[in-house]
Amino acid sequence: MRLTVLGGCGAWPTARQACSGYLVEHEGFRLLIDPGYATLPRLLDHHTVDAIDAVLISHGHPDHCADLNPLLRARGLSDTPPPALPVHAPRGAADAVLALDKPSMLADAYRLREFQPGDRFDIGPFRTDTWLLPHFVPNAGVRLTTPEAVLAYTGDTGPSPDVPRLARGADLLLSEATYVHEVPTADAPYLLTARLAGQYASQAGAARLMLTHLWPGTDPNAAHEAAAEAFRSPIDVAAPGLVTDLAHGSGHPAPTTG
Repeated sequence: MRLTVLGGCGAWPTARQACSGYLVEHEGFRLLIDPGYATLPRLLDHHTVDAIDAVLISHGHPDHCADLNPLLRARGLSDTPPPALPVHAPRGAADAVLALDKPSMLADAYRLREFQPGDRFDIGPFRTDTWLLPHFVPNAGVRLTTPEAVLAYTGDTGPSPDVPRLARGADLLLSEATYVHEVPTADAPYLLTARLAGQYASQAGAARLMLTHLWPGTDPNAAHEAAAEAFRSPIDVAAPGLVTDLAHGSGHPAPTTG
């Protein structure tokens, strides 16, 4: 399993960093997770739009799904449109971005496959387990499993005992870390710090941690240091073009969802 970061900036893109966006590949299957603001140009650094086999959206905030619109336009309005793209999203999460164009314009470009966080289903070669994690809108934490590796991704979340359950024994925990040490009081139930992400990765026994969704302007070194207070294994901070190959050889059992 290979993870390529397209962007890891929270809220809005900067001149150097797109918002959340991740390409996960296994056995030739390419899954695009959270096509947030400005991720399509970064995707095009690696593949053409018709090379994507499916999309998975964690929740409906535009910094996680806005570039689904230009992706579907580039596919659906091309001279030789590829097959309809499966789009997996929590119920209602993709409604706003899909409503940017009249329904008939892109109707053949995608097939919406809605789920409830807590569901388990397959996307290509990936067994996909989901958790409902706390955020301002319904958010699905995701665990992708193949026989060779496990990737756990929080989407955006606040503190929850389900985060280490989601990431138990994972080869990589891709965790939101909007703030370094402390979340503003009003947002504290809905976002994480890098320090807490490190604690969760340690509790989960994850092999690696990658911090993402940092607030624009956050010093990545400060986030790294905060996470390292609790997590002694390798830590990365998401940046465009960062590639991580995941493999453990034997697989981990998936925990019970819900």
